[in-house]
Amino acid sequence: MTKAGPTAAAPPPSAPHPSAPTATVRLPRRRGVELSLIVLAVLLSVYGYCAVGLAKHGTVPPGAAGYGAGLGVLALLAHTAVRLRAPYADPLLLPIGVLLNGLGLVLIYRLDLETPGEEAAPAQLVWSTLGVALFTLVVLVLRDYRWLQRYSYVSVVAALALLTLPILFPPLNGARIWIRVGGFSIQPGEFAKVLLAVFFAAYLAANRGALTYTGGRRWWPRLPPGRVLGPVVAIWLLSVGVLVLERDLGTSLLFFGLFVVMLYVATGRTGWIAVGLMLAAAGAVAVGWLEPHVHSRVAEWLHPFASIEAGQGPGQVAQSLFSFAAGGVLGRGLGLGHSILVGFAAKSDFILATAGEELGLAGLSAVFLLYALLVERGYRAGLALRDPFGRLLAVGLASIVALQVFVIAGGVTGLIPLTGMAMPFLAQGGSSVVTNWMIVALLIRVSHVARRQYDGKVAP
Repeated sequence: MTKAGPTAAAPPPSAPHPSAPTATVRLPRRRGVELSLIVLAVLLSVYGYCAVGLAKHGTVPPGAAGYGAGLGVLALLAHTAVRLRAPYADPLLLPIGVLLNGLGLVLIYRLDLETPGEEAAPAQLVWSTLGVALFTLVVLVLRDYRWLQRYSYVSVVAALALLTLPILFPPLNGARIWIRVGGFSIQPGEFAKVLLAVFFAAYLAANRGALTYTGGRRWWPRLPPGRVLGPVVAIWLLSVGVLVLERDLGTSLLFFGLFVVMLYVATGRTGWIAVGLMLAAAGAVAVGWLEPHVHSRVAEWLHPFASIEAGQGPGQVAQSLFSFAAGGVLGRGLGLGHSILVGFAAKSDFILATAGEELGLAGLSAVFLLYALLVERGYRAGLALRDPFGRLLAVGLASIVALQVFVIAGGVTGLIPLTGMAMPFLAQGGSSVVTNWMIVALLIRVSHVARRQYDGKVAP
């Protein structure tokens, strides 16, 4: 019997026997992480509220405790609904929504101090409450997002009805996008975009095989049969046509981008993006020359300082650029800017000018990173799903947020012509904040299913 020397090689590890027991993977639910991030989001929002009061009046605002308590209760109710009905949901979605919504309330309150008698923060808080209530209802009631696939055509009929209603009402600031009854107003197009995303997801999921190109060059799409592509293109053209009549080209661009993105995701052919960009460019040039309201926006984009040179003072885009420049890297501080000089749209279309001036490039970058993270988590949830409808729905909802941020941020920074839309969660607008909470709720449901399908699986 021989002994192995000290330099003897160790035997190679043996492969596991097929009958050997394997461990199961238990995914952490991370609801505690979500709760901790929600508490941090509420504290940051309350800190901003207090910073505005200290900068303007030298004292903490008397309603700081009530504001913090109200926002905290709303966030806690939403978290409880997620913990009960969607325990596997992504832990970042809800805290991002709470933080963006809280920051929006702070910025609107800060601008209210410059416009006595025209306070918008109380109404925005009421709309935020309704948005969180709708979020809670969707999370509790909608047990399976695939239930929406059954009502795709109901969704598109409702979306077209909502888009058509504002035509019957007088225009506001050159656009027919509002329904006003007494002191109550609503923007139906905000809800229509979610309904159209549901329809596009259901229809493209059912016909993705016929829409996929199967011959010739891989990157260039071949048109599918008219019976397949016809209905979805007709619905898209009808919705965009209605929006052009209403002069709401911002939402038209959003719907067009949503359609192209979801068509690309359904087929995997980059040629659809090329076709979409060419059609968008042709449409933008045509509408820019033929529509006076849009032509003036394009002219202001090309020459933002023309009004100053003519002795008429800075326009909205020029004043917005001045605000960004005054903010520098670290900002002037909450409550210390002059972005109210933008005019009547300072609380809505140009809310980013206030963020840029008072939070600086660093704060504005943090806001954009929050949006990017929200979109990324939506894409991640969609790509993790096995069913095509859920994948397209998640990508479509996340793309709505991404396209809105791009269109609005590009307009107020002079990157693209200005279009009237509401920055998600930040800007004044009840319909917008309610719709965005609905989007987060649907992403919560999708991410719950995406993560739950891997819980308890046998490890290889």
